[in-house]
Amino acid sequence: MTIRFDRPVSHAARAARLIASFALVLCGVVLVGHRFGPLETPYFVLLMLISAGFAALAVTLAVVGLTQLWRVAAIGGVSSVKALIYAALPLVIVGIGVERYWTRPPIYDVSTDLVDAPEWLAPPEAKQIWLPARHFVTTQDREAQSAAYPVLTSRRYEGAVDRVLEAVRKVAKDSHVTIVNAEGADVIDPNSDEKPKRRSPQRHPSPAPDDTAVTDMPDVVPVPTPRPFRDDVADLIRHNSDVVLQGETRTRILGLHFDVLIRLREEEETTLVDVRVASRYGQDDLGISANIAESYLKALDAELLGIAGS
Repeated sequence: MTIRFDRPVSHAARAARLIASFALVLCGVVLVGHRFGPLETPYFVLLMLISAGFAALAVTLAVVGLTQLWRVAAIGGVSSVKALIYAALPLVIVGIGVERYWTRPPIYDVSTDLVDAPEWLAPPEAKQIWLPARHFVTTQDREAQSAAYPVLTSRRYEGAVDRVLEAVRKVAKDSHVTIVNAEGADVIDPNSDEKPKRRSPQRHPSPAPDDTAVTDMPDVVPVPTPRPFRDDVADLIRHNSDVVLQGETRTRILGLHFDVLIRLREEEETTLVDVRVASRYGQDDLGISANIAESYLKALDAELLGIAGS
C-alpha cells in the first residue's frame, strides 16, 4: 500500500510573492516616471515609501512562509524566496535614504563660503506639495555643514578669471551641470564654451565747462583717503566684479533635482572659486548636495592642475 502525505499550502508565502511583485513593479514605474517622465519629486518620494511599505509586508509574510516550510513542510518555499528577491530593490533604495537621513545633518543647502554664500541669480522655486515648507538657511545650518563636511572649502587658482572660467564651464558640462543663467560677463549663450569677452567701458563726451557754475574755491582742498577694505562700498565693488554662473543638475539614477551656483572672484593675480549646491525639494538633501559640490571641485582641480594655488 502506498502512503501519500498531503502537504499543507502556505497562503502567507503566496500572498508574499504577489505583494512583493506589486511592490517591485510600482518601484520600477516610479523610478522611470521620475527619471525620464513628468513625475514630480514629492510624489516620487511618497510612492517609493508606499512601495517600500508593501515590500516590508511581503518580507514579513515570506518569513512566515519559510517558517511554515521548516515546521510542517508547507508548500510555498519557492514563493517566499521570490518574494524576498522582489522586495529587495525598493527596500534597498529606501533603506539607503533612511541611513543617510539619520547620519547626515538635516540641511538642504551647502556652500564653500560659510560666511558670504553666493546669492542665487534666480532663486530656485518648486512646489513642495506634501513636503514641509522649506526654511531659510541659518547660521546653525552652516555650522552643521562645516562639522559634517570639513573638506568642502573654497578653491583659489593662480590666473585671471577668464582662464579659470573656461575650466569652470568645461567641468560643468562634463559633470552634466546645465548653466541656465550667468552674470558678470558678456555671455550670449550661457552654455557656450567660448571664452567670454570683457565689455570695454563706454566713454561719454565730457560736457562743455560752464563758467556760471563755478563757485569760489576753498582755501584748503581735502585730500581723499583710501577706504577700508571691508566696508559697504568695497563689498559692492567686489560683488559687481564677480562672475556668477547658475545651473541645475540631476542625480544619475534617481533623477533628483539640484541647483548649482558657481562664483568666480578675481583677487590680485588669483581667482577664488566658490560653489553652492541646494536640493530643490525637501529640507534634507541626504548629503547629496555635498557630494555634488565635492565631485565638481575635484574635477575642477584636475582640470586646472598646474595653476592651482594652495
